[in-house]
Amino acid sequence: MSRAAEIHVFNHHAMATHFQVRIAGQDAEYAGQAARALFDSVDGLEDLLSRFRETSEIAQIAQLKPGEQLRLSEPVFACLEIARDMEAATLGAFSITAAARKTRSAMPRWSLDRAGLAIHCEEGCLEMDLGAIGKGFALDRIAEELADWDCPSHLLVAGGSSILAGDPPSGMAAWDSRVGDDAASFRYWLTHGALSGSGIAVKGLHILDPRTGKPAVQRSRAWVAAPSAAVSDALSTACMVLTRSEIARVMNASSDWHALLSDGGGSTYFSHRCRTP
Repeated sequence: MSRAAEIHVFNHHAMATHFQVRIAGQDAEYAGQAARALFDSVDGLEDLLSRFRETSEIAQIAQLKPGEQLRLSEPVFACLEIARDMEAATLGAFSITAAARKTRSAMPRWSLDRAGLAIHCEEGCLEMDLGAIGKGFALDRIAEELADWDCPSHLLVAGGSSILAGDPPSGMAAWDSRVGDDAASFRYWLTHGALSGSGIAVKGLHILDPRTGKPAVQRSRAWVAAPSAAVSDALSTACMVLTRSEIARVMNASSDWHALLSDGGGSTYFSHRCRTP
């Protein structure tokens, strides 16, 4: 097998899930060096973004009182900026403070100061959970790092539910990414973009609608393709909450966003690009 045809696979555990890096078009030793550097970067991001680590910036944000602010590192600020933008883009169906609705009638309020790389607590307790965007954000960041390693042909996977593809391997039009479980699989050929999924089959009704505080029951599974893994992560979570007409409104905001939804049984997928029914 030629070097160009080889695909080197590397695995790592971080962010309470399994990360996999596939690199094509490089020799095994060089690909391994690149993968180790990527996994070090993922570990560093987990130190910053995990709400379960007392020294993380997310844990420090949770200690802010109304009127207080905290200067953030660039990665944390960038992740929160994407989260804020996606909350607006999804009509409030995605929020990293959704858990607040379990015990409070109103969501906390916060703002970002780009000039000072700071977050301001305006109201409530900023208990943030980046579980629905952090893995995708990490994939986006390490994909940027792979460009410095001159490894354009790659597939990055986090937990099986967040996938980011670069150039396909030599001789292939795209990376073969399987969507769904063994009983209801769906192949999605991915290149230069991301695919993320959310569902209730494994964890049950764990996704909350931030607008009501109630569990999402609209469908059993949602996958979304987008250029960025962080964006596709957020959109797939939102699609578990939104109605079909709301999904149409959200997805029509960008020609680069595509949804695959399963409204029951888990065996039938349909593409939604999207028109209001």
